[in-house]
Order: sequence, then C-alpha cells, then structure tokens
Amino acid sequence: MALGKYEPEKIEKKWQQIWNESGCFEVEVDHDKPKYYVLEMFPYPSGKIHMGHVRNYSIGDVVARFKSMQGFNVLHPMGWDAFGLPAENAAIKNETHPATWTVQNISEMREQLQRLGYSYDWRREIATCRPEYYQWEQKFFLKFLEKGLAYRKNSPQNWCPSCNTVLANEQVEEGLCWRCDSEVEQKDMEQWFLRITDYADELLKDLDMLDGGWPERVLTMQRNWIGKSYGAELTFQVKDMDETITVFTTRPDTLFGATFMSVAAEHPMVEKLIADVDNKAEIEEFVANIRNMDRIKRGADDLEKEGIFTGKYCINPVNGEEVPIFVANFVLMGYGTGAVMAVPAHDQRDFEFARKYDLSLKTVINPPALHEEGKVLAESEMEEAYTAPGILVNSGDFDGMENEAAKKAIVEHLDKSGLGEMAVNYRLRDWNVSRQRFWGAPIPVIYCDDCGVVPVPEDQLPVLLPENAQVRKDGKSPLPEMEEFVNCTCPKCGKAARRETDTFDTFFESSWYYLRYCDPRNEEQALGNEETDYWMNVDQYIGGIEHAILHLLYSRFFTKALRDTGFIKTDEPFANLLTQGMVLKDGGKMSKSKGNVVDPNAMINEYGADATRLFILFASPPVKELEWSDQGLEGAFRFLSRLWRLVEGMEGRLEAVAPTSFNDPQVAAAKKLRFKEHDTVRRVTRDIENEFQFNTAIAAVMELVNEMYGLRDELADADPKAMSSAIATAVTLLSPVAPHICEELWNAMGHETSLTAQPWPTYDEAALVKDEITMVVQVNGKMRGKFQAPNNAPKDAMEKAALEQENVAKFLEDKTVRKVIVVPNKLVNIVAN
Repeated sequence: MALGKYEPEKIEKKWQQIWNESGCFEVEVDHDKPKYYVLEMFPYPSGKIHMGHVRNYSIGDVVARFKSMQGFNVLHPMGWDAFGLPAENAAIKNETHPATWTVQNISEMREQLQRLGYSYDWRREIATCRPEYYQWEQKFFLKFLEKGLAYRKNSPQNWCPSCNTVLANEQVEEGLCWRCDSEVEQKDMEQWFLRITDYADELLKDLDMLDGGWPERVLTMQRNWIGKSYGAELTFQVKDMDETITVFTTRPDTLFGATFMSVAAEHPMVEKLIADVDNKAEIEEFVANIRNMDRIKRGADDLEKEGIFTGKYCINPVNGEEVPIFVANFVLMGYGTGAVMAVPAHDQRDFEFARKYDLSLKTVINPPALHEEGKVLAESEMEEAYTAPGILVNSGDFDGMENEAAKKAIVEHLDKSGLGEMAVNYRLRDWNVSRQRFWGAPIPVIYCDDCGVVPVPEDQLPVLLPENAQVRKDGKSPLPEMEEFVNCTCPKCGKAARRETDTFDTFFESSWYYLRYCDPRNEEQALGNEETDYWMNVDQYIGGIEHAILHLLYSRFFTKALRDTGFIKTDEPFANLLTQGMVLKDGGKMSKSKGNVVDPNAMINEYGADATRLFILFASPPVKELEWSDQGLEGAFRFLSRLWRLVEGMEGRLEAVAPTSFNDPQVAAAKKLRFKEHDTVRRVTRDIENEFQFNTAIAAVMELVNEMYGLRDELADADPKAMSSAIATAVTLLSPVAPHICEELWNAMGHETSLTAQPWPTYDEAALVKDEITMVVQVNGKMRGKFQAPNNAPKDAMEKAALEQENVAKFLEDKTVRKVIVVPNKLVNIVAN
C-alpha cells in the first residue's frame, strides 16, 4: 500500500474503528493465560479531560498493551466516579439536574478518551450514579450493619458551610474543605460511621505486604495516618465527686511529674465538672469557642495554647497529689481518651501552657550527666521541657530507674490497684459516611417511632435517588422536603416511618469500583465469584499522590470488610501502585484562574493523539512532575513524521517479517544494524519493566531510527531484510506508546494481522556480541587515548596496542612504565613515573 502523507487524524480514526469492531481489547476469564489487571484511578466526569488525565491514562495504556504483547490476559477497564459534590455544584451553577449534567459529561469524556486510542474494554464501563451500581453498595452497607461494622452516633463533625455537608477528617486540609477551600466548622450531628478502626492493626500490618510494590512515601503516609502508639491508660479520681477520668499516655514514666490535667472541650465530663462553679457561663463560652475551632488547627504545633480552669481537681494515682483540671484548646476528643495528664517539665506543649498560666513544674526525668554529678534539673532554670531519656527522680520507689524501664514498672504497679494498664492507641478515627447532599447513593435505612432504626429489606433495594428532585441553589439537599421520598412504611411493623435522607460519602463508591469491573453486568450478585477470584487483586494501580490517604486507605478497608462479610477472598486491593507526577505549565499547576490550561483536544486536532501520547510519556519519568512544552509536542510530531518517511522511503523493498527476525548479516552495515536492533529490544524491555521508564525506552527507539537513517542508503538494496526486520522491531516497540501510526506502518509493510496480536519482541544475546570494541587507554588514571580492537583479544595484544598509541607515547616520555593493567574489552591503564 502507498503511505502518502502522514495525516494523524485520518489514520487514528481508521484504527480506532478497526480495534472497536474487532473487540481486540475485550477479555474474559482464561485460566490458560496469566492474568494482568491494570487500572488507572477513574475520573470524576467534569466534561473535559485535562493533561493530568492524559498522562495518567497514557501510562496505564502503555502498561496494558505491553503486558498483552507479553502474553498476559489483560483487564484494562474504565468508568466514572459520577456521584459527589463537584457534579452537584456544577449542576446548580448551570441550572440543570446533576443527572443530566453527569450523563452529558460522561458522553463527552468517553469520546475524548476514545480519541486517544486507549485500550479499554468499554463493555465493562461503569458509572457510580447508576442504580445498577449503587444498589450493591447499599447491600454492602446492610451487611456491614448486620456485622456491627456500621453504626450511628451523635458527635461533633467537620461541617462545610459552603457545601452544606459533613466532611471526614481526611477531607479537611489545613482547616479548609478539600473541595471548595471554605473554612470548616464543628457541628454536633447524628451520623453514620463505618468501623475502620476495627481494622487498624490489619491495615497497618498489611502495609508490609505492599513494601516494594507501593512507593515508600505512600506507605509512610498511611502508617502515620493510622498512627499506632503504645502506652498506658491511667485512671484519675476526681476530688469530691464519684467520677474518674481516664487518660492515655505514651509516657507513664513521667506520671509523678503530672501537675495538671487538660481535657478536650468535647469531653463528656466537662459539663459535670462545671455544674456548680461560679464562672460556669464563662467556661461554657470558652468551650463553645473551642468546639468551633478546626481540629487540624487545634492539633498544630504552632497553636497558641489556651485553657480555662474548671474549678475541680483530680488525684494523681501514684502520689495522691491534687491536680487542677483545665479545658484546653490543644486536646482533641478524637485522640486517646480526650484527656491528657500534663507533665510540663517533660512535654513542650504542656511546658508552654504551664508558663502561660503560672502552673507548677516538677522534674521527674533527670539528664544522665547531671545525675552522675548528683544534681537534679532545676525547674526554675528550665527554658524548655526536657524530653530526652534519663533517670527517674522525685518518683518514689522508682527513683534511679532508667525511664524506659520505668514505663513498664509504673504501669504494673498501678495495674495491681486497678488504676492503670498497658494500652495501644490509634490516630485513625472511624469513617463518617453520611453526607447531607442530594447527589449520592441513599443510605438504606428507615426510622420508625416504634421499631427505631430499621434496615431496608434487601428485596426492596435499590433505594432510588428520585430523578424529579430539584436541587437547591444553596446546596442543601432537597430530599428531606420530598414527602414522596421521605414517607414510607416500616418493614417490621407496617406503620408510617421516615426514610434516611443522608447520602453516602462519594468515597463509598470509589472504595470498591475496581471489584465491580471484574463482572460489571452481573445482575444476580455484586461480585461474581469466578471472575473476582480470577482478576483480583489489581496488579498495577496508577493515580495521583493526593489519594495516598483518602481513597487508598478506604479501599484497603473496604476490601477487608467485604472479605469478612463473605463477598470476596482478597486481602489487599492493589499489589503495585504508581503515583504519577503532576503536569505543570510555566512552573505551576495548570488552572483556569492562571490561564495556563492546555486543552488535550486542541493538541490532538493539531498534532494527533500519538504525538500527544508520545510527548507526555517522553518528557519526564512518570513519577516526576512534567513541565508542559509546546516545542516538546512539536518535537514528538517531527519524530513520528521522520519514522513515517523512513518507511515510506523503503516502500517496495520492505518485507512483512517479524521483529528481530533477521539473523544472517552479510555486510558490516547489516551486522551493525542487527546489533542496534537487538540492543534496542533489550533496553526498551528493561526500561518498561524497571519502574516504567518510558522516557528512556522511547529514547532507545529514537536511536534505532537514527541508526536506520544512517545505514539506509547502504542497506536499502544490499540487504533490505535487515532494514525490514529493524523497522518491524521499531514499530512494534513503539506501538504501546503511539499505537495508531505503528499499526499503519506495520500494515504498510504487508502484515495482515494487527499489532495488538503481535508478541513482544525478544532479543538474541549472540547478536549483542560485537566483533570489535573500543578500548580506552589511561596513563596514571587519566584517559589519553582510544583504539579499536577485536572482541576478547589477548591481554598482551591489548597492552602492545595501547603502548603504540601516538598520544599515549607522548605522555610516557621520560617515564618508566611500572605496571600495565588490562580490563578485558574495556580499558588499559598504564602506571608510569
């Protein structure tokens, strides 16, 4: 066939249609082939893909095509994270229904992704806003409720006044809503939670299973978020009250130095403590102000410490001393017990508080150097807390002990009297899944005045989100005002009841979507047993580092919870994780407000999908940030055009041979090209398999193309089979990156099958052995010359040839050669003085 001019749009449409009609990316369970499940994090349907999407999905597509060519049965699906605030807010802004907005955007984005030629099995497409998807998560929730993993409680919640909904702790970033950057408030509400804390130990332990497959940075972020700490729970009696306060501490060795207690504003004891004090109103006002502070700010190291005395004291359980009880702004109810024994001599936060409110300090850990001198750290001279290891002082029977040993000894002493025990605490809190917005999956419970909370029977699922709802401009959910939705009949007693009007957090949907891809059209069960057992877990997951905690932690929990409720057998959802870097322009993140957004559609229209894919994969390693460059994209287009012209110039002389099939070089140029061809296969295979270094893999193919241009005139007629083999190798290796042009060139060579059915090229070690090699000559460690020599030549011949080099001889004048070191096939080092 005659190639003619390289017209990307024309050939890209052609091959996308061929792939679609042939169903070459559609896969089923096949136990005769090893499986490989590659998945990019699915997008929110905003209506337009951006360059971040293009980078993410291009990385995944190269992996999918590469693994398929290596003989794997590759699952590579796509879907839509379609519920949530962004769609609802956009629909309000555009005065339309979220469903209308979302469906329209999905259609537009699907078309954009298809223009890029990604190898998705589109039969498996899902959208989380469809009842056939969310009916199953409603069933999961009922199973969680039955197992005690879901529960309802009243507690202070992060409230975004702009989005009019509750946010999980993980969705608050530096005191601001993760979606709209509004300042987050605290609000007491009855909410639904999932007991992710029941899995804290397993979530932490199983991170070891992911070591080597996940970035160390992500593993560290998850470990820190789970935040396991070992310590003790100690009980303090409240003076003149029949009440006790329990504290968690990692420093029981400092208990003798506790001079006051700090409790959180939300602590249930606060109301009892201040019930009869004269300044009750003042304390209540302080408490209210603290409760409305952002919890992230309250836990920050640079927070100005504030507190108020409750008028009550508690008794230190080891020495009987009276300790004043304060409400303090830096104590959080969500960590430990919400009460802290304050040891200002040995905790910097407590030290600052004590200095501010003129509270006493008591040294109980003495620096070893002072202890050896028989001295004790003087509280009056302290400018900061002493937090290093040391020897116990002022600690009764425990004086003289090293503080680490004293931790266990003091707790064992308290345990005998029932006033303390060893304990483990976690930073991780249970997951609040209730949201007060319309565009989400309804929570399937009913409230009956007689029966209480009643789960919706499974045969009544799904609880449908009403399509006739009119979203409000203020963002508040219309569901509580829709009588036809709210009013229902109690499934237990048959009396009038009310439906739950909260919807699930959108992370509920994204925590299990990867499982549904395994069997997305199954109407009988959420997760087909054979399909899920075969495909799971995901072999390669690809997405942004911003999801290191929220989505990835929730997905890990969901997988374990679904395992324990009998739905799946998998322990961990994602075996390997790649977190790609952001795409930047002019040194900053692309954003409309900065006016530096690059429209992928415009780039595809001008340069084609292949050039766009090639540039975004070549410009930077996938884990690094990528600086957008129009010149770089033009360069990618020029390279593809150059490859096109190379094949076009060989028309009529090319043969439909397999990659690396040429093995009988008769002339030096053919042998040289054969070496380069096999070396390129070796390098590209290594670079893709070694942390997906696509940029260096593409560079290797470019070098091969350059080599073919240099040898073309000599080999075009003398040995066209050598050129045919090398061109076949180049287009096959490049096909995962730029699939359309490679298919067209492969076809132009006379091949009747698609590259999608072509095995990945292999290389012959024998072809990588050169007849001649370049030897470097050093004199006293400095390079002074080079020469060509036969491969594996004898050492004495190498030594003789090195000494005969004209430039080398110059540096040996008036010197005596003391030693000659020959490193075979690499260098000769001459030592002379």
